[in-house]
Order: sequence, then structure tokens, then C-alpha cells
Amino acid sequence: MDEIIFDKEPRLKQPYMVAAWPGMGGVAIIAARYLVEKLGAEEFGRIAPEGFFDVSGVLIEGSIVKDIQFPENNFYLAKNKGGRDWIIFIGEVQPAMDAYRMANLIMDAAQKFKVSRLYTFAAAPTHIYHTKKPRVLTAVTDPDLIPESEKNEIAPLKEGSISGLNGLMLGVAKQREVDSICLLGEIPIYTTNIANPRSSKTVLEVLTETTGLDINLEDMDQWAQETDEQIEEKIGQLKESFGEEAQGLIEYFEQLAEQSTVEEGQTGYRSEELLRDIERFLKDQGEQRGGH
Repeated sequence: MDEIIFDKEPRLKQPYMVAAWPGMGGVAIIAARYLVEKLGAEEFGRIAPEGFFDVSGVLIEGSIVKDIQFPENNFYLAKNKGGRDWIIFIGEVQPAMDAYRMANLIMDAAQKFKVSRLYTFAAAPTHIYHTKKPRVLTAVTDPDLIPESEKNEIAPLKEGSISGLNGLMLGVAKQREVDSICLLGEIPIYTTNIANPRSSKTVLEVLTETTGLDINLEDMDQWAQETDEQIEEKIGQLKESFGEEAQGLIEYFEQLAEQSTVEEGQTGYRSEELLRDIERFLKDQGEQRGGH
């Protein structure tokens, strides 16, 4: 535990833990930071960054070399929320190396404070239009947790993978026999690099409903609306600038806007073709034309 520094070691009441890092759509990191803010959680520990991140240079300001800055990996504590205490771990950046060791350090802390359940968040890219309410999927470490998900109308993730530490933590928790649940918020497959506060909000709605947390989530609505407007502007530019050249992609967006759910085989696109056209029209060429 020398790599974990705690400012205090409080006695906790039936604690749950949330652990989050950046990932697709920012779903996990946005949700975790919102939790910290709304629960008034205070930082009470951290994991030393050495051995997880490589530094290849320094910044200069006014001819002076600035201090080396490592990404932060902090533990936050919220006391007696929803009848229990909450530990929230946030890693600013996915570690560049030795992610498995970091996951085990976090589980060391979880077991030190007798955490009985761990939550992680992640994104589930699907063919959903960006203004539609996303579903929440779930993956659990123990079959006994499945009925709880079904009761709360959460769709099970039947197969697939969860990348990065938002997924790896589940494997380590299972090794340690700590009940763990990953809540995956749907995001449009064409917005994986865009922050998705709507998906983060939906994940937090499920978390609050299932655990008794009382959090006002309305602050996320304005952000979601602004994100929608930015994406709609991009799609409008696509129609105006490329027309027939991008007709297949335009029809894809129109299909998603009209239907609540669309399976991959119904879109006329395979995922790799879709992402290639997104890159071609919405990113590279669209940005170039907008600059002339």
C-alpha cells in the first residue's frame, strides 16, 4: 500500500465505490466528476503516478522549466449519501503502462475500507441518433446481480468487451470476489470522440435509482442540448457541402432520426465503412472546406 497515500483513514458505513477513467464519449469520467461535485465529495487519497505514466518532455514558461506534471489518480469520499458512504476514484488519464497493477491497487483500497460493491461506467457505441434517449446496458461479475438489473429494466450486455480500466477493474474485482457492476451508456457510433453528457446522465439515473442516491441531474440537460446543436450543425454542413457525394451518410442519419432503434444490418453500413465515411466527410474534408 506504499503506492497509495491517504490523508486520513476514516471508518466508513457500508461503502460503495465508483472507479472511472476517460473513455469513449467521456461517459465514465463525466459521470464520476458529476458525482464528486453533487455529493460534495472531498479528496482523501491518491495513487502515486510513478510507474504508470511516461514523461517525454517539460514545459517552459518565461525561460523557466515548469514542474513535471503527472496525471492525477485521486480517491474522493462522500459521507452517508443514500444511507451509505461512497468512495469515488478518478484517474485523469488511462495509465500508459501496468494498468493491471493500478487496478489491483484500487482494489487494495476498496478492500481496506470494506467496500461491498464496485461500480464502473463505460460507453456502448450503437446505431442510435444523438438526440434519442440512450439505453443503459450492464455487465456484472456475479450471476446473483442479474435479477437486480432486470428489475430496473437495464439491458444485459450479452457479449463483447469493455476496454481500458473501466473494464479491467471488473476482472480484478471478480478475482477478489467483490460484487461489481458496469453501467454502459449507449452513444452514437459516430460520436465516440465527442463528450456525451446525455449518456452520462442516463447512467447516473440508473445508479441513483438502484442505490438510493439523491442527486439533481438537471444541470446536464443544457450541456446535452448544446452538444446536440453542434452535431446537428456538422450534419447540416455535410448536406450543404457534399450533397450527392455523401448521400449514403445523409440517409443513414435520417434513418436513425426516424427510428428508435436500428440494428447494424438495417443501416446499409458496416461499422468500419460508417466510421470511414464519418472521417472522410464530417472531420477531414468538412473542416478543410469550413476554413476556406
